Amino acid sequence: MVNNPINIFDLDRIKLESFFINLGEKPFRARQVLNWIHQRFVTDYNQMTDLSRSLREKLAEYTVTDLPKIEHQYDSTDGTRKWLLRLSCGNCIETVFIPEENRGTLCISSQVGCILNCSFCSTGKQGFNRNLRTSEIIGQLWLANESLKQSKANSQAITNVVMMGMGEPLANFNNVVTAMNLILDDFSYGLSWRRVTLSTAGMVPGIDRLRVVCPVSLAISLHASDDKLRDVLVPINKQYPLQELLAACHRYVIGNNKRIITFEYVMLAGVNDSPYHAQQLAKLLKDFPAKVNLIPFNPFTNSLYQRSSMDVINVFREVLLKKGIVTVTRKTRGDDIAAACGQLAGQVKDRTHRFN
Repeated sequence: MVNNPINIFDLDRIKLESFFINLGEKPFRARQVLNWIHQRFVTDYNQMTDLSRSLREKLAEYTVTDLPKIEHQYDSTDGTRKWLLRLSCGNCIETVFIPEENRGTLCISSQVGCILNCSFCSTGKQGFNRNLRTSEIIGQLWLANESLKQSKANSQAITNVVMMGMGEPLANFNNVVTAMNLILDDFSYGLSWRRVTLSTAGMVPGIDRLRVVCPVSLAISLHASDDKLRDVLVPINKQYPLQELLAACHRYVIGNNKRIITFEYVMLAGVNDSPYHAQQLAKLLKDFPAKVNLIPFNPFTNSLYQRSSMDVINVFREVLLKKGIVTVTRKTRGDDIAAACGQLAGQVKDRTHRFN
């Protein structure tokens, strides 16, 4: 094997075609290899029987198929499953599968820790170590598929992928987009853009770049309808305030009347959950192709906030519905294994600078 071999899980179809051309091979080999790895879940080149022996030997010489390792699996009473995955650097990340009647959603991480510091999020309290490589992002989907296939109790297929795990996806733009290219590629996982959602706290330049190169479904981690409160809850708002963020969201949906933006709003008791806050949110999203997800706050050790009561959440939702805004309350899943929204923590070492 050569020094510094390429991890084939880091390559989408375009990059893999280029790799084969450089080897003196036909670019269509990329489609064959993607099919073996991401659809048949085969990583042993010797089993790729439609490749010549000489090509299999080249692949063994120039590439590796390294993935994170499953350190631990946690199963919730509601069917949610969480994996703690160990990376080659010694850090751990978390990935969550949420089964429902007609779909199975995988929540994928994009960073070790998070570069942001949202005050209500357990991941944000872990600090930040580094961005995940493409192989470590798509590897979560590969490993989850393999694990679920082997499980009799939880054999439902993954139909949806959400970039809502640990980290800010747009702060790891290139690696995340390469992974999403694989998720969307018919020769890999073949999911529709409607079934792949990226959630961002509001990195405006990244939203504009995403619209051009990989316009999947977009979710905005909003949580407040005015800059003063959002500066506290989501500190990146100081750099990209609400009007800039909403303008980027408008640009994202221009030209596609089937596309809406999902706005995520965590319900914090006495902080952002009053009827007044709901009225301000309705005003902010007026005439916008929006859906609002109300998320009951999921507590974690040393958290600063409390969850709003269901009565308060219901009143908040009714205000938005009466204003014509599609609004749902997200059902809390996996909180008994710390797998609910905002609870993912992993194991983060050597924490470095992050946005404040």
